Amino acid sequence: MSEQDIYTSVPTLRAGTDAPSGPGPRAGSLGTIIIRIEEAIEAETAAIRTDVNFDLKASNARKSRHLYDLNRAVRDLGAGALEAHRSDIGRLRDKLADNESAIKAHLSAVNEVARLLQDAIERSEDDGTYSTRAFGGGGGL
Repeated sequence: MSEQDIYTSVPTLRAGTDAPSGPGPRAGSLGTIIIRIEEAIEAETAAIRTDVNFDLKASNARKSRHLYDLNRAVRDLGAGALEAHRSDIGRLRDKLADNESAIKAHLSAVNEVARLLQDAIERSEDDGTYSTRAFGGGGGL
């Protein structure tokens, strides 16, 4: 899955257009950043579960950038402003827990495949040529 595929559902502004008006979060605000992170996390979680060619390295780079943006936004806010986003933060926490579960399942599957490959290689190399039976019971020199 390419980065383009992940963000096709994310609305973008064309040059020369104004941001949506109204009471919603302004660009760069904590609410906007949380929404962006949620969308990225949801896309990654779905891709991990469905796309064998998903690029985890690129996804981790995007998440690192989002974390940087989140840290900057939180640092600039007071405790009262953070309280206003409690439900957003709780929703993000739930999505991150789901993402963590998908990543753990993916890593578990990768480890299992690696173990199976290692066992197959060891069995193919163990053809008896260098076994203790071939040298008279392993009694040494």
